[in-house]
Amino acid sequence: MPKRIPPVLARLVVLCLCLAFSTFNAFAQSEATTGNIEGRVLDGIDGPVPDALVETWQRTPRGIRGFGRCPTDADGRWTIVTLKPEASPKGGAGGADSRLPEAPHIALSVFARGLLKRVVTRLYFDDEAAANAGDPVLASIADPAARRTLIAERMPDGYRFDIRLQGDGETVFFDV
Repeated sequence: MPKRIPPVLARLVVLCLCLAFSTFNAFAQSEATTGNIEGRVLDGIDGPVPDALVETWQRTPRGIRGFGRCPTDADGRWTIVTLKPEASPKGGAGGADSRLPEAPHIALSVFARGLLKRVVTRLYFDDEAAANAGDPVLASIADPAARRTLIAERMPDGYRFDIRLQGDGETVFFDV
């Protein structure tokens, strides 16, 4: 009987393969490209976090999972070029109520010096108001100001989404 690779090692191999073939700032381009999703990673006093890594996971328009990574620059800026995701079908990610569809969103992880573990959040799109209103994960956040920290602003060439790690306007992070 062949030996099985332990799950932790298998995930590490997949991650290494993804990193080996990624370009770190763009992962899904085609004629349906949304454009840039850009923003800054900011600390508790609105200062840039120059050594963070923003990782994105999403459902592409064809239902395939997309992945990307982008390091921040000296001003805490990051940019990805991606397809706008579609809504997740019923049973989406098993969020607040996995029987309901989820609005188009991108899952984000942030890795940075001083964080013992990654922080995980979501990016929703401001031009998807109807879908956002029915999203069970957004609906589970009682404070409207906190919900707004998850909404990316439409810009001429894409979207803007700043991630505040703490302090006033701190981005909502999820325990995963």
